[in-house]
Amino acid sequence: MQTQLAPQFANTPEGIEAAHILSKCVHCGFCTATCPTYQLLGDELDGPRGRIYLIKQIAEGQAPTEKTRLHLDRCLTCRNCESTCPSGVQYGNLIDIGRKWAEENTPPRPLSQRLTRWALKEGLTSPILFNSAMILGRFIRPIMPKGIARKIPQIKSRALANSTEPYDRPQTIHSRKMLLLEGCVQPSMLPNINSATARVLNALKIQLISVTNATCCGALRYHLNDQAGGLSNAKQNIDAWWPLVEEGSVEAIVMTASGCGVMVKDYGHLFSNDPTYATKARRISELTKDISEILPNLHNELIQIIGTEPKPGVVYHPPCTLQHGQQIRGKVEGLLSSIGIGVRLCADSHLCCGSAGTYSVTQPVLSEQLRRNKLSHLNVACEESGAQVIVSGNIGCITHLQHEETPVLHWIEIVDQLISAKQLSIR
Repeated sequence: MQTQLAPQFANTPEGIEAAHILSKCVHCGFCTATCPTYQLLGDELDGPRGRIYLIKQIAEGQAPTEKTRLHLDRCLTCRNCESTCPSGVQYGNLIDIGRKWAEENTPPRPLSQRLTRWALKEGLTSPILFNSAMILGRFIRPIMPKGIARKIPQIKSRALANSTEPYDRPQTIHSRKMLLLEGCVQPSMLPNINSATARVLNALKIQLISVTNATCCGALRYHLNDQAGGLSNAKQNIDAWWPLVEEGSVEAIVMTASGCGVMVKDYGHLFSNDPTYATKARRISELTKDISEILPNLHNELIQIIGTEPKPGVVYHPPCTLQHGQQIRGKVEGLLSSIGIGVRLCADSHLCCGSAGTYSVTQPVLSEQLRRNKLSHLNVACEESGAQVIVSGNIGCITHLQHEETPVLHWIEIVDQLISAKQLSIR
């Protein structure tokens, strides 16, 4: 697809990148078959190919409208289209550029939208504000509407570990060390995920450490068109991690939320034109690994601890940020299967559940439709397989899919429970 860049974009890094991405698109339309919003709405402009046309028009100088911005807003950024595209169109990078251009060249959003987006950017990325909101939310949860209440999960104790403290972490020092991004909402919403990861790695003789001056990965601000704020978050993380990376004391940066992982792995790209941060950002991205990339390399050690005898099965929902954003497939299923856990995928497991970061707030109707569709398939898979637990690898998916019938956990919590049960049986 040839693009004649408008003068205001012709010599900018964004314009050059957009033209390069657009040149790969051959209009085949394979992407529409796997686009969740196109399947729901049936509108060409609510599919990747249509949105690519809209961004091309902006790039060539046509003024975007509020309707243009709406179609771009409706994109989940699930990147399923990237997995389908035979031409390798980097749609995720293009949609970020297109949204920025549309935001800068359209009238201000309605006040309600601006307030909502501001609250999301400031509230979710501030530990003090978010922690306070979660404490209050848990207190009044019984009187909240179900749709809101399910996003405020109750903290449960680690019964299998004979502990009433859900976020206890081992203090053992090991020669092997890895860094952990705590995340902005996970420590308050579901603290056991990071703690379970620390306990599992500790059992495998790896010390998981975090630094207090790290912050949000930057994805939340970046995808709400506060790209400068997102890059500022990213710089803070790079600066916080770099001393440990430079001295070589950590062998990986562990992500337990795939939504954060896909962002941090993109630091190298985002700072490729920044003379101060380019080299550091590239190294940070190289070191970043989802926990599903780390444990398969340790599955022999896990087998020695847990064994391979059959265990209760699970239904696995692979997050879009893992299977499409990071192109990681099969690792969770393979790891769990190797330790005796039967894993079942549901129908249309490649499709988004509708969480998509802040999408469930900014596009609640579409998000809820996708949630219902996904839960329908997941529940069928549970009934057919006999599984009583659904697992995933991203906090957004986990909280979005919570419902009364079947608990939804991070898969690392299942591994942690098995290790804790084995340790208790040995005592």
